[in-house]
This record gives sequence, C-alpha cells and structure tokens, in this order.
Amino acid sequence: MFGTLPCELVRVAKDVAAEYGAELDVDAPMSRLTTLRVGGPAHAMLTCRSTDTLVSVVRALDAADVPLLILGGGSNLLVDDAGVDAVVVRVANDTIRFDGSVVAAEAGAVWDEVVARSVAAGLGGLECLSGIPGSAGATPVQNVGAYGVEVSSLLRRVQLLDRASGEVRWALPDELGLGYRTSTLKHTDTAVVLAVEFDATEDGLSAPLRYRELAAALGAEEGERQPAAQVRETVLRLRAGKGMVLDDTDHDTWSAGSFFTNPVVPDERLPEVLAAISARVGDAPVPRFPADGGTKLSAGWLIERAGFEKGHPGPGSAARLSTKHTLALTNRGSAVAGDVLALAREVRAGVQDVFGVRLEPEPVTVGCAV
Repeated sequence: MFGTLPCELVRVAKDVAAEYGAELDVDAPMSRLTTLRVGGPAHAMLTCRSTDTLVSVVRALDAADVPLLILGGGSNLLVDDAGVDAVVVRVANDTIRFDGSVVAAEAGAVWDEVVARSVAAGLGGLECLSGIPGSAGATPVQNVGAYGVEVSSLLRRVQLLDRASGEVRWALPDELGLGYRTSTLKHTDTAVVLAVEFDATEDGLSAPLRYRELAAALGAEEGERQPAAQVRETVLRLRAGKGMVLDDTDHDTWSAGSFFTNPVVPDERLPEVLAAISARVGDAPVPRFPADGGTKLSAGWLIERAGFEKGHPGPGSAARLSTKHTLALTNRGSAVAGDVLALAREVRAGVQDVFGVRLEPEPVTVGCAV
C-alpha cells in the first residue's frame, strides 16, 4: 500500500475532477468494479469518459506525485480487502470506429462490443475473441487470446500515454514484447493505453480455425475459414458452457477467467516434470504444445491431476473452483479477496508439490500477492 492519507487523495482528486471534467466517487467499493466482485474501497475514483480527459487527469496526478491505479473493465484484477490507497482512474472512453478493414476502439470500449460490432460490419478476424470480458485497452496488455487466436496476430498499433514524458504516441506491435498472455505493458505503470487498432478482413470470414474443439463444433477442418458470425455464435456457446461469459445469475462467471496461465516448462526440466506426471497418472497422454523457451502444459489439466476437482473445496465455501472447469476461481456470492487468495495458494501449492510445476496467476493483484 502507498501510505498516502485518504483525505489528501480525495482533496487532490476533487481538484483534478473539477479542472478536467472527470467524475469523482469517494470510497468507491472495488467489489462493484471487478468481475471477481471482491476488493475494498478506493478512497477516490475519477471516471474519464473522453481520451482528452483521461490524458489530462493522468498528467495532473503524476505531476502532483499522487499514486494512481488505472482501471479498465476490472476483469483481470484482484484487489486486496483493505482497498486501494491511491486514486483510481477509471478508463471510460468508449468510441468504436471502422475504416475499411481497420477496427479502431478507444481503451474504455467493452471488448465484446468491439468484436460484435466488427462482425456485424462484415469484418472477420476478431470472432474467436468473442465473450472475453473487459475493455479494449486491456487486450494488448495481456495479449488476450482464445480458441487459437491472439491479439498479437491482429494488432495494428496502440496509442499510449507515456507517463514519464507526458507524450501521446502510437506504438507498433513489435515495440510491445507481445508473448503468451504478456507484453511490456503488463506489470508496469510506465504507460497508459488510450486506444487500439486491429487489422481485420473484409470478406466476412473468420481467421483460420486453429483450435480443435472449435473446428469440431463447427463441423469444419482445422485451418478452414468459416463465416465470422457463425464462429462468434459458436465461441459464445462454448464459453458459456464453461462459465466464461459474464452472467449475474451464474456464480461460475464471478471470476477473473482463467486464474493461472499455462506453464511453459524449460526443455531441460521437461523430462523431470513428465516423470512426475507419469508417476501420478500413468501413461495417459499429456497435453503439451511447443512454446518459446520450452513446452507449454495445460494448467487446468495439471490442476485436475493434482487432485483438485471442479467445485473444490465444495458447497458452502465462499470461494470455489468453477463447477464447469478447474482453471477459474470463483466467488460464490460472499467471498472476499482473502478467500480467493487462500484458494489460489492452495491450488498452486498442490500442483507444485505433485508435479514440480509452479503456476503463475494471470490477474493483476493490487495490495496482495498469491
């Protein structure tokens, strides 16, 4: 935590809101702003509904040396129960535009709306990323991916505010260090994403199908291209079946999505890890895929083979693994951040003990650590 007095944060935030037209909320509960629905209060939150306001607010707070937290859709965020000892800057600029095959979205646009509107406009390429919660600005930060498509394969450029210089500029993908669920923008506060642009196709067909489950659901062969609208509909159905489409009435969706990234095991450690897996499960085939730096294993598969079942630790628990798949940690309605953290630590320790593989959390943590 930053140690700044709440009254000082509120005073500065009030002045900045009045000068630049941001909306001020005091003691805003972060549990209402994250898809995990946990987290204590933000002493002051400034909602910025235009890019100009967002840039001015961040520049002013940085000039005043005020700690701040940039908040998008809250879908990949775990905030401590003590709250946020900083000014939360909520990114709410949300314009979406199309220029030929270019899809342009301001950072605060709801990501699934970007995908839906691109498909409705007859564009293809983004449809496999349907149903992913959060904002457009977060997609290059995480290098969001699903069903065989990653943002890195579509990204044209990203508009950034450099917090050190105050400069606004466009950055090309090769500047961002895009990798598996990561980029140079992740776990750093040096820049704020203001807008993103993607290259789609104008023929209305999907990206080549690279994910076996999706191709099978479509009755297609891997590598084929199908109508983007049909692929989007199928992706949404598959995700909903796994509790991965937000639904207020379904506690399996009160999550941060996949809580752990699929681990990449270095080549020199792979025989040791495979031997541990064999000792546990016998000669069952192990899902594994080539990856930069080694071999990627399935985190969900490892979690299940380490002894954690769907719904663990069972009814009555405030935080549980999803009843639909083991990779999501869910809030059953009364959980606090401490409950989610305890479950995450239990699962990670179990996989480490059994297979010698350390799982890394995907959500960004604020004021806490797994």
